[in-house]
Amino acid sequence: MGASFVKDRLFPVMTILLAILAIWYVAAYSMNAPFQRDFDRRAGETRTGTEFFMATMSQPKPTMPAPHQVAENLWKNTLTVKPWSKRSLVYHSWVTLSATLLGFAMGTALGVVIAIGIVHVPALDRSFLPWIIASQTIPILAVAPMIIVLLSAIGVTGLLPKALISTYLSFFPVAVGMVKGLRSPDVLHLDLMRTYSASRAQTLWKLRLPASMPFFFASMKVAIAASLIGAIVGELPTGAVAGIGSKLLAGSYYSQTVDIFAALIAGSIVAILLVSLVDLVGRLVNARMGAKTP
Repeated sequence: MGASFVKDRLFPVMTILLAILAIWYVAAYSMNAPFQRDFDRRAGETRTGTEFFMATMSQPKPTMPAPHQVAENLWKNTLTVKPWSKRSLVYHSWVTLSATLLGFAMGTALGVVIAIGIVHVPALDRSFLPWIIASQTIPILAVAPMIIVLLSAIGVTGLLPKALISTYLSFFPVAVGMVKGLRSPDVLHLDLMRTYSASRAQTLWKLRLPASMPFFFASMKVAIAASLIGAIVGELPTGAVAGIGSKLLAGSYYSQTVDIFAALIAGSIVAILLVSLVDLVGRLVNARMGAKTP
């Protein structure tokens, strides 16, 4: 089993990772070299090829930071400072994570309610579903400032506005996935429930919801990632002083590209952990219910 895991899972992932790192180093050298060449010319400095390459990889404010610079920044701002320090990426990730989880919970609940309504009320399927789809065509960068400003005008600030933006992004995949899942039972099974004179509520709890679980957890993996994006975007128009979005803003203000990339990597790690957690819970629930994954 260990050899199979290395061959089927670990080897492909590591191959892609090494390819990304190689492309990243090439891009860093290509983008940093013009500045370094101009700097050396002004300083009257002559470098060998190796020295020039190393100089492009160690600029304090590079155009494109090298992978090792980002790794050093992550190490410094996660393991060498206290987690509750405002310099810590753990602290900023937690601030963003709190809004993400609240928005994800509200988005999931809203998506499930909408899906149940669409499946059981044909009028909603014809009238409401197109509007739900249309709502996702509006760029979140346009919606986020509107939500922040409107809620701020009525005195609502802090965690809730960011959570609502996460809700806006996360409810859609859950609603669409649950509609498909609730409609997935075979016609024969639905006819059998009618034969037993089951009510709509009984059919929902005994047949439709269990059948929808694989679709539900698949859509939740998309929703949790979208919710994290919403929380980060929600921090941008507020000039937040904490959160991954605030690190991105601070990095852009002071041209600290290393900090920007480190914050992006931190956000990616949080997303991977959240998606993996949802996937694990989904596998456990599906295995317990004997469901097949879609």
